[in-house]
Amino acid sequence: MRFSPTEIAGVVLVDPDPVVDDRGAFARLHCPDEFALGGIDFVPAQTSLSRNTAAFTLRGMHYQPAPHGETKLVRVVRGRIFDVALDLRPGSATFGGWTAVELDAQAGRALFIPAGVAHGFLTLEPDTDVLYQIAPLFEPGHGAGVRWNDLAFAIAWPAPPQVISERDASYPDFGPHAGPGGR
Repeated sequence: MRFSPTEIAGVVLVDPDPVVDDRGAFARLHCPDEFALGGIDFVPAQTSLSRNTAAFTLRGMHYQPAPHGETKLVRVVRGRIFDVALDLRPGSATFGGWTAVELDAQAGRALFIPAGVAHGFLTLEPDTDVLYQIAPLFEPGHGAGVRWNDLAFAIAWPAPPQVISERDASYPDFGPHAGPGGR
C-alpha cells in the first residue's frame, strides 16, 4: 500500500498495490502493520456500507465529537464519488480547511479520515456503494454535522445535490457562537 498525505493533517490517501496476473488482480486493502509503517494507527472495529441509488446524492458532513470521535477508512466498491474531509479539530493548524478527492471502484483508492474531521460525499454515478471501516464502534446519539454548503467552509462541490436528507440539508450555520454542528 502507498500512503499519501493531503493538505489536511492526518487525512491520508491510501492506494493499493495490486498483484496482477491472468486471473485478474489481488490487493490488500487494510493491514494494521502496513498502516503503522505509514504512520497510521488504525484497526477497524466496524464495517458499514452506504448504498446510493441516484447520481448526485449527498451524504454529510458528518462526524462524532470527542470523546466519541471516529476514524474512518472510506472506499468506493461500486461507482464513483467526490469525497470531502473537513477539519473541525480545535487547535488544528488546518481547522476549517477541507480537502477532496474523487474515489472510484476501479482504482480502489481510499481516504483515511481521523477523528475530529467531518466527512461527506457526493455520488457522481447512479448505483454507487461506499464501504466504511470505522474505529472505534459507533456511539448512537453522538452524531453531529455541519451543512454541506456552509459559506464558512466554501467547499467546491462539483454539482449541486439532487438527493439529500432533511437532516443534512438543515444543519445550522457554523459560526463564532456555534460549536461544530450546532448553535
